[in-house]
Amino acid sequence: MTTLSRRSLIKTSALLTAATLLVPDRVTAQVTGRVTRGGKGKRPNILFILVDDMGYADLSCYGRTDYQTPAIDGLARQGLRFTQAYANSAVCSATRTALITGRYQTRLPVGLEEPLGARDLGLPPEHPTLPSLLRKQGYSTTLVGKWHLGSLPKYGPQQSGYDHFWGIRGGGVDYFTHKIRGQLDLWDDGNKVEQEGHLTDLLADRALRVIDEQAKSNRPFFLSLHFNAPHWPWEGPNDQAEAQRLDARKDPFAIAHFDGGSMKTYAEMVTHLDRRIGSILARLDELGLTDDTIVVFTSDNGGERFSNTWPLTGRKTELLEGGLRVPAIVRWPGHAPAGSTSDQPIMSMDWLPTLLAAAGGAPDPAYPSDGIDLTPFVANPALQQERTLCWRYKNLDQQACRKGQWKYLKILENSFLFNLAEDPTERGNLKDRFPEKFAELKAAYDAWNATMLPLDPASFSHGFTGAELADHYGAKLQSSVGNAPARTH
Repeated sequence: MTTLSRRSLIKTSALLTAATLLVPDRVTAQVTGRVTRGGKGKRPNILFILVDDMGYADLSCYGRTDYQTPAIDGLARQGLRFTQAYANSAVCSATRTALITGRYQTRLPVGLEEPLGARDLGLPPEHPTLPSLLRKQGYSTTLVGKWHLGSLPKYGPQQSGYDHFWGIRGGGVDYFTHKIRGQLDLWDDGNKVEQEGHLTDLLADRALRVIDEQAKSNRPFFLSLHFNAPHWPWEGPNDQAEAQRLDARKDPFAIAHFDGGSMKTYAEMVTHLDRRIGSILARLDELGLTDDTIVVFTSDNGGERFSNTWPLTGRKTELLEGGLRVPAIVRWPGHAPAGSTSDQPIMSMDWLPTLLAAAGGAPDPAYPSDGIDLTPFVANPALQQERTLCWRYKNLDQQACRKGQWKYLKILENSFLFNLAEDPTERGNLKDRFPEKFAELKAAYDAWNATMLPLDPASFSHGFTGAELADHYGAKLQSSVGNAPARTH
């Protein structure tokens, strides 16, 4: 494995600038070269930590002040922190579709679900995925945690590239009973298991076991550690009484409990998550694996009820920045400069080409990635590439497109143009002051949307109503395409 020299970085920057002018976004990073190619040297292990519904500023290294997250902050001190990282969607299973395929989720029927509920849909087993492509590179592949991309017998982690799976298949469970809709949803490969304990602890303990086993192997490993925290239900490690209260209600959606939760409980959930991540990082140290392991930390979408997204506005289910912008940290010894930050806009779908490049592989040419290889940006945080990134969300007919510092946003019949560099809170609508820029971004969105699957009238699309959240007074679930059911997960 080689590290980019100062001279090669200068050359890379020049090539990147030229490529930005001449070729489409997806191709631009191809000319920059790879940090690792051809399998020379030891291939890195990969620990990919994905958390659920964590807001942009929910970590102390991103601005949270009412509690501290020292373990995750330590990752940022030892590596690179992205400040312009985006989820592919404002909800979980749509983003997870993009993450595992490296493509816009709206290319697949399962990615049209916001999120996936009770429909018989899932990630097609024949579609190449990050784990299946890494397995071809000789990696062992394990998912510990949340799947949420389809149910047995048609769909599952082991049908889509993972050697082993331990965790939950649906969108969320109670942290203590491990139930959703009254049914146990905790699995060891294809078998349901009953095990006592807070889910964050169970997932962390299983991850430690996987790392211990992999340390004895000569194969590099890919461990997807997908925590359910800090997704509802709002239960810290000592909140068994809340789990019992919810279980006694016999309501299939009780764990969404709009009558529960608090800032204090949320702090307990996040700080406990941080402690358990700390125990996993410590195990890598104990086993001498730290220098040989890429660690990525990020979230599947923006924050929910008790999250902090400041200075952003909006939340999960919304294409405002708070629903899309997420924390993202990479620790890669010898490649990511310690304590560095990058303002390069990135997206969930970028992780597939990036981690494949680090492993000496590449996406399947029959399923080209919509993401870019981030390894040059990790090696040199000063590099910048303008990109055009697009989103859509069925509830409230939401559309968004970002290019450079500009963002086009549409919610129902209202449309906006924001300068995110000057106005990250998205308060000043500039569409009438800069009509050419507004038209440019609207046209870019329309061109992108024409290449995606059309909206599905039968798909589920989650949102918050005025009856659920007081700051959404007057809001209801609505779309020009189909009807959104109240809740299916």
